[in-house]
Amino acid sequence: MASSSRQAVTAAFRGACRSSRGQWQPLNQQFQALRIQDSVPGATRCISTEIEQPTDYNSIRAAAEIDLTPGASAVERLANARPVPVSPSYFTRMPKFNDRFLALERLARTYGNLPRIPNSHVQHVAWQTLEDMKLSLGERIKSTEFARCLALVKKLHTIHPKLKPRAVKEALQPFKKEVQPFKVEKKEVGVDKYGRAHAAGKRKSSVALAWLVEGTGEVLINSKTLPEYFGRVHDRESALWALHSTDRLGKYNVWARVSGGGTTGQAEALTLAIAKALMVHEPALKPALRRAGCVTRDPRKVERKKAGHVKARKSPTWVKR
Repeated sequence: MASSSRQAVTAAFRGACRSSRGQWQPLNQQFQALRIQDSVPGATRCISTEIEQPTDYNSIRAAAEIDLTPGASAVERLANARPVPVSPSYFTRMPKFNDRFLALERLARTYGNLPRIPNSHVQHVAWQTLEDMKLSLGERIKSTEFARCLALVKKLHTIHPKLKPRAVKEALQPFKKEVQPFKVEKKEVGVDKYGRAHAAGKRKSSVALAWLVEGTGEVLINSKTLPEYFGRVHDRESALWALHSTDRLGKYNVWARVSGGGTTGQAEALTLAIAKALMVHEPALKPALRRAGCVTRDPRKVERKKAGHVKARKSPTWVKR
């Protein structure tokens, strides 16, 4: 029984081989047809699926370098010229910003071990904001990347001024604002050769200029006395409130020029001008004048009228029918 089954399997295997041999013959003929040779004797043209000669990759060369020798002409120099970006950051989203950031990183690696000074002793500098940097470079800078760059700038700024290299100073300069508020020196105001102290004050749309000199308490406003110019008692007291609050009414003469606005605005503008001039003569009176409210300017202005309203906020009377 076992021998008969073995013979049956052998016969089936031989039959399968004979049938597959007939199937492979057409494929062999098709592959032979792919090899086409020219019938002309001596011809070398041949189309075949076989590679006769391997490709020589060593023969591939890049473009020749630009000849910069003095004797070469301009045409010869530019014969093989090719455009090359100024910086590798040219292909990034923020080339200018990236160049500055990479330069700061190189400086931090080179001079990062130099002695530093505490933050309390560092010179105050107004650095550019994110919006300022976007406008100056014309690039869309992310806030996170700008924060990293600014942290590196502040770190380099803490290097001791006497040991800070010139390269670091030049690299930090583009990050500073053009106008440094910390370097603006206050203009010294003093008494002129005639003993006068000059000051100005504003309130609403009124402007007052005052000259204060030691005297007997005379007051002239636009070439008029105080009662002639200000008819209201409240305006007179408001104009001289700086002298009244410090008990200096009879010790100084006041000559003033006021313009713009109404009488109330002019009187309060004159209060600020006289207070500033009085502090030039006696700087020790500044705390007393501040407590009296004569030093700080009132920034309030008249609110504009709105459409549909009687005044700035007053609405017309509502009628049901």
